[in-house]
Amino acid sequence: MCGIAGIYHLETPKPVDPDRVARMCDAIAHRGPDGAGVWTAPGVALGHRRLSIIDLAGSPQPMPAPDGRAMLVFNGEIYNYRELRHELRQHGAQFRTDGDSEVILAAWQRWGPDCVSRLHGMFAFAIYDCDARTLFLARDRLGVKPLFMAPLSDGSLAFGSELKALLAHPLLRREVDPLAVEDYLAWGYVPDTRSMLKGVTKLPAGHTLLLRHGAPMPVPVQYWDVSFSERRKGKPADLEAELLHLMRQAVSSRMVADVPLGAFLSGGVDSSSVVALMAEASAQPVRTCSIGFDDAALDETNYASRIADRYRTDHVSRTVSSDDYEAVDALAAMFDEPFADASALPTWRVCQLARESVTVALSGDGADEALAGYRRQVFLHGEDRMRALMPQALRGPLFGALGAVYPKADWAPRPLRAKTTLLSLAGDSAQGYARALSFAPPELRESLYSPDYLRLRGDYRAEDQMLALMRTAPARSGLDRAQYADLKFWLPGDILTKVDRTSMAVALEAREPLLDHRLIEFAASLPENLRVRGGQGKWLMKHTMRRFLDDDILFRPKQGFVTPIARWFRGPLAGAAGAIADSAALAGTGWFDTRRLATIAEAHRTGRADHSRLLWQLLMLDRSFTVLGIA
Repeated sequence: MCGIAGIYHLETPKPVDPDRVARMCDAIAHRGPDGAGVWTAPGVALGHRRLSIIDLAGSPQPMPAPDGRAMLVFNGEIYNYRELRHELRQHGAQFRTDGDSEVILAAWQRWGPDCVSRLHGMFAFAIYDCDARTLFLARDRLGVKPLFMAPLSDGSLAFGSELKALLAHPLLRREVDPLAVEDYLAWGYVPDTRSMLKGVTKLPAGHTLLLRHGAPMPVPVQYWDVSFSERRKGKPADLEAELLHLMRQAVSSRMVADVPLGAFLSGGVDSSSVVALMAEASAQPVRTCSIGFDDAALDETNYASRIADRYRTDHVSRTVSSDDYEAVDALAAMFDEPFADASALPTWRVCQLARESVTVALSGDGADEALAGYRRQVFLHGEDRMRALMPQALRGPLFGALGAVYPKADWAPRPLRAKTTLLSLAGDSAQGYARALSFAPPELRESLYSPDYLRLRGDYRAEDQMLALMRTAPARSGLDRAQYADLKFWLPGDILTKVDRTSMAVALEAREPLLDHRLIEFAASLPENLRVRGGQGKWLMKHTMRRFLDDDILFRPKQGFVTPIARWFRGPLAGAAGAIADSAALAGTGWFDTRRLATIAEAHRTGRADHSRLLWQLLMLDRSFTVLGIA
């Protein structure tokens, strides 16, 4: 696990200053405190910061191929590298190291761009082919590892693991993309289809990019997608056995490391499943860690302790203050782009705890997206049944009118938020799901914007890309399309961004076994009634794990990391909320109705409404503008 950066001249192979790339790498030194290196050739420079995980002394980067004809910088882990090494040796490849980096180089020299289809793992890497003078960029299938890119005024392309690597380049323009603000307010993050800064892009998950000197900037090529269009047949017992085999395979393959390894343990279904399978595969006690809160309503450590006791793990738990609001500025600096998922804060804290004893930690991320574990997916499944009973021509006007007049109840559990449900039912499945997924729905965003911003935004709406993704998905049903959107849009933009930045901020490698692409492909082929049944999501997984976990672990309501931001904005952060309207960063854009922002802050402070999620969004946007040097 590491950080990478580089510069490639698209037009003519001009010399590249190695100090410039070194500064880009220094900006992401937290990702790799164990080593650093820069390599240059005419028209190209590659930089690397290393966090040693496998072959601790033998795999420094940038890494040349044995014949010197290719050079690699790589962030991530290849879990099938030993099998690939054996196969490549049969084709004449020679290896000087025991790590996975050299296997990528050999795979490139054997299979070219198709090498990525052979790699099982999480990765973002760059390979410079010295003979062809091409630069090959690749990102893993699900987008676990990030890769930012930006064309610069000198004709070069700069790239790096985080935006802060590009910010270290003096030619990077720091101009906000106004459409990214619309995206951010809709989703709570800037999706991979855009960046907060104009001209900066992200290589999409499951894509590669092959650059040549003297050729125009190409379009990324997709090498992997997930399809929900087929339905696997078989008895539930047989499918349970297949799922368990895939989960065991995914967990065991991610337990290979030459450094201390452990797991996050929240006591929920997913992390508990991972820990149970780790314990089954390990001859030594698994190291686990949990974060608890001093607020009993937020604390889950008793469930984590039960799993730790059952599997005799080497468990450590720490209670943190639920009023951990002082870390706001640290979070903004960590993410660069605004990021409004408040669970990033406790995620960072559990990463800090894990790093005290391990360098690698397995997490339970991915099962909700793949196996329909989110409540919003279960609700959509039920709403689609209702949609099928009433034509759109009747349903749209009826439920739309009812939803417009029904009072808003953000404080209530989702099933009791009739306004949200009515407005969802007024549209088709994709429209309903986009509304369920959004942080700030369209009508709320409209009320925040100034006339100048509305003219600037024009006809663009953040939901457009989500609707297009769902409506063109390789899928059969609304549930299929929702899960497809979660895997392709929500997962890389929110969940994986959160885990990557918070773990790498403390030089911890987080691995996600439940995002093994073979498991994802299997899950996508399951009949709907094996994903959602009786109001329960992840049905097949929960029944598969009954031999490992008790029912009150498997079937209790989903909780997740909860941060009490509503209380903060009525207490210690009330002043920060009130100051948002006068923020130099936000007011300076001229894009917001500052009187409206002040009214929202006051309504929340006095308890007349719960605007905590919106206030947190705006606060993180304000702090991000400062980090990006825009204020």
